[in-house]
Amino acid sequence: MTGTFKAILVTRDENKKQSVAVTSLSEADLMDGDVTVTIDATTVNYKDGLAITGLAPVVRRFPLIPGIDFAGTVRDSAHPDWKPGDKVILNGWGTGETHHGAFAEISRVKGDWLVPLPDGMSARDAMAVGTAGYTAMLAVMALERHGIDRDRGPVVVTGAAGGVGSVAIAILSRLGYRVIASTGRLSESDYLTDLGASEIIAREELSGPARPLAKERWAGGIDAVGSHTLANVLSMTSYGGAVAACGLAGGMDLPTSVAPFILRGVSLLGIDSVMAPKALRLEAWRRIASELDHRKLARLSTTIGFDGILQAGRDIVEGKIRGRVVVEM
Repeated sequence: MTGTFKAILVTRDENKKQSVAVTSLSEADLMDGDVTVTIDATTVNYKDGLAITGLAPVVRRFPLIPGIDFAGTVRDSAHPDWKPGDKVILNGWGTGETHHGAFAEISRVKGDWLVPLPDGMSARDAMAVGTAGYTAMLAVMALERHGIDRDRGPVVVTGAAGGVGSVAIAILSRLGYRVIASTGRLSESDYLTDLGASEIIAREELSGPARPLAKERWAGGIDAVGSHTLANVLSMTSYGGAVAACGLAGGMDLPTSVAPFILRGVSLLGIDSVMAPKALRLEAWRRIASELDHRKLARLSTTIGFDGILQAGRDIVEGKIRGRVVVEM
């Protein structure tokens, strides 16, 4: 590829009003990095939707190409770990926030940010998982490290029809856990059951103000919502249980008390996918390749083209997206 390439660019005017549009850029517009990658597939995450709509300050420098993850093929490399033709994945590291991201035909990044595409996975498969699914696997791994195995009791997954929730249900059910799915879209019950959920509960059961302690209902949880939902999940977690928190779709606040922590020994496990060390990333992707049912992966994802990114970004923050959205370039 020479000359210009197509990209989505977020800009801001002198009044700090944000706008977004499809444009043409040249390689001279790319940021510093030692590996240039042709992007084969990307995806639209909730954070990408916030960047596109400007509903939250995800983009922290302007102008910027959004898009926090991609799967692609190395074009040029000055990094010792990578050579032209290598298949790679990138999640996070500030791409789509402070560094030009994935919503373009090519990207230049640091080689240390990349991990290899697992054998047997296509670029589309990897982006059907994407950062949401990779984050879900990090959350599952955190629960396991805390001793929350399938014999301890059920695990609740909030925001169940979203990207993190969908993949978390598929992974947990494959590992033999009993999964309780919390969703605001009960119309998606068949979809969630098909992924492996054993029980579906309405979002409203967890969205009101939380009691300091409520009836124990689960041994663990994976929460992508935050705020009152996370507070309720914690109040209903059984003695010695743990909840992995990885999102804020419902708010960044946490209106709870210390009661679950000091009276039931509940642990709150923070999940950061953006700056996670490489060893953890490699383990997560190895397990995704081996432990995620690829038939379920196909069912929880839909495919769009580059021209559908902007609308998908708007739809995801409005709760109109089920599962994962893959962009094939």
